[in-house]
Amino acid sequence: MHHEETAPVLNATIRERTGTRYCTRVRKAGGLPAVVYGHGEAPVSIAVNAIETVNHLTKGEKIFKIQMEGESNIQVVIIKDLQFDYLGTNIVHADFARVDFDERIEVRVPIHFVGDCIGLKTAGALLMHPNNEIEIECKVANLPSFIEVDLTELDAGNILHAGDITLPLSTMKLITDPGAIVAQIVVQSQVEEVTTDEEVQVEGEAQPEVTTEKKEEEGE
Repeated sequence: MHHEETAPVLNATIRERTGTRYCTRVRKAGGLPAVVYGHGEAPVSIAVNAIETVNHLTKGEKIFKIQMEGESNIQVVIIKDLQFDYLGTNIVHADFARVDFDERIEVRVPIHFVGDCIGLKTAGALLMHPNNEIEIECKVANLPSFIEVDLTELDAGNILHAGDITLPLSTMKLITDPGAIVAQIVVQSQVEEVTTDEEVQVEGEAQPEVTTEKKEEEGE
């Protein structure tokens, strides 16, 4: 859970000039261009330390305290949007929204799967997890970095829906459709039974075909 004391502090400088050319200069100097907005105040263009900020984001941090150069007051913000370069690898810009620790927000939280599913002991069983995050409403102070979901009891043919997940606190509310599939165990033999003998001969071994298809689905 996040507490005001544990939120990482990002030291920031005001960017007097904006635009692509100046953003490139900021990045070359090791900075990450960003904008802070919200709470009825004017948006402010800032620069924060790129390596430090990206490290926090990679760990799953969403809430930060921003210490502006030359100012004593600290602003609490939540990460709202990240822009990546054309390769989709490097973060080139960040949007931060001002928040209070007591206000309620809607936010997407990653799911961490733990436990070995019973169902995977079945021959030809595959674990599919089409959703790796869910949207919840909670107090800023209670925002979790991730939600742990134990899949030990998930058996072959079983489906875990978003509504089955126990949220860390009773005050948290699920925004994602409760019927959305989070994880399920699909058995390949069920897929093979549908295939006719002719198709099996044409495709050679049916099993590897099915495996690759399932893996691609999972990676989307």
